[in-house]
Amino acid sequence: MVGIKDVARQAKVSVGTVSNVINRPDMVAEETRERVLAVIERLGYVRSETARQLRAGRSRIIAMLVLDMANPFFVEVATGAERAARAAGLGVMLCNSAQSPGEEADYLSLFAEQRVRGVLVTPADATGVNLANFRRHGIPHVFVDHDVPRTDACSVSVDDVTGGALAVRHLVECGHGSVAYISGPMHLAQCRDRRTGALQALTEAGLPAEDRLRHIEAERLDVSAGRDAGARLLGMSPRPTAVFCANDLLALGVLQTLYGAGVRIPEDIALVGYDDIEFASAAAVPLTSVRQPSFRMGRTAAELLIEETDEEAAAGHRHRRIVLQPELVVRESTLARVRRRAAE
Repeated sequence: MVGIKDVARQAKVSVGTVSNVINRPDMVAEETRERVLAVIERLGYVRSETARQLRAGRSRIIAMLVLDMANPFFVEVATGAERAARAAGLGVMLCNSAQSPGEEADYLSLFAEQRVRGVLVTPADATGVNLANFRRHGIPHVFVDHDVPRTDACSVSVDDVTGGALAVRHLVECGHGSVAYISGPMHLAQCRDRRTGALQALTEAGLPAEDRLRHIEAERLDVSAGRDAGARLLGMSPRPTAVFCANDLLALGVLQTLYGAGVRIPEDIALVGYDDIEFASAAAVPLTSVRQPSFRMGRTAAELLIEETDEEAAAGHRHRRIVLQPELVVRESTLARVRRRAAE
């Protein structure tokens, strides 16, 4: 690789002069500056950002660790974070824990080795051990899509208890008294909180919550796991008349299985998802879903991290817990009984 010494030798100037041309061009005479720039272009020199960061003690890279990059929800969250980082002149290193505490631990170690500026993280480890170990490195971090009522870090999340209540309250209003909740792994706080909200909605309606909410726990939060959960749903007796899924990918998988078995959506079974990803409205039966402000979540989390790691703004930074509100988007997958009532 071409180094700064090669440029200096070819341009017949000192290494300091080359550095000034790159970082403080106004300090170098125009003729010298043009000669050095010509050599830089001819040799294809690119300055070592890693070396510059080590000298300055400041990285320009934010790391982001999410649960599943195959999920469009996290793509939107990451896009929001990337926009905020770019506006601040920073880059984002995006990594995927695949909902595995082990992979999460490996990536957190990598971030510490790379001396990243800060980390945006959606935890996969329910014990908190991975983050506790990571905090010893003194690298700032912000929790994303995870509510942390602590004072040692910022968090940006959505009120998933409210989201679960919105979904099941809508199903109850549509006339359903027997609901299945299909979740991902219950060590994930999001899955637990959405179930809590679902139970609250049934209790509010005067229904025996634990009896009326039948739970299927999937191994993952993806379409394939949703198809498997749909097969388990078909084997239930009596079969619930409505299903609430912990995310849209699960719901799309359930929809595929039910559709293939000749079960009509929503006439036989109503279906609600969570996240309101783009594919929800484009499904064979457009999916009712609880919408999360995903782009805003990512952007807000990145802005908090940027403030905390900025030399000037850090002095006034206070850790904040920001909880955004979800909203229900009603589509065809739950509307059969509503239409029947209207017709009557």
